[in-house]
Amino acid sequence: MIRVTVFVDSEQHYTGIQMLGHAGSADDHQEGQEIVCAAVSALTFNMANSVEQFTGDSFEVDQEEKTGAFSFRFTSEISSGSQLLINSLVFGLQDIEEEYGEPYIKIRFKEV
Repeated sequence: MIRVTVFVDSEQHYTGIQMLGHAGSADDHQEGQEIVCAAVSALTFNMANSVEQFTGDSFEVDQEEKTGAFSFRFTSEISSGSQLLINSLVFGLQDIEEEYGEPYIKIRFKEV
């Protein structure tokens, strides 16, 4: 399962995201898990690349393919463009969670 934590500030703006895991395991293969992994990866990397390409906002990103770990957090003021991009990511992830749910993906929100 992909465990997603979305970090939210006191004004309910998303400030970062952390993911861990894969949408299933090799010894418990379930139909659809590759689709979920691919969709989550595409949305996530597109958001990070778009923030880098289209905004001047500073951020930190870390990933480890083997464990499925990915973390992204803004390290400066968040522009409206970056806010739109991370909002879009969370919206897409929520759609995936609604469509596929457990055992593939679980999203939680954490105030920071």
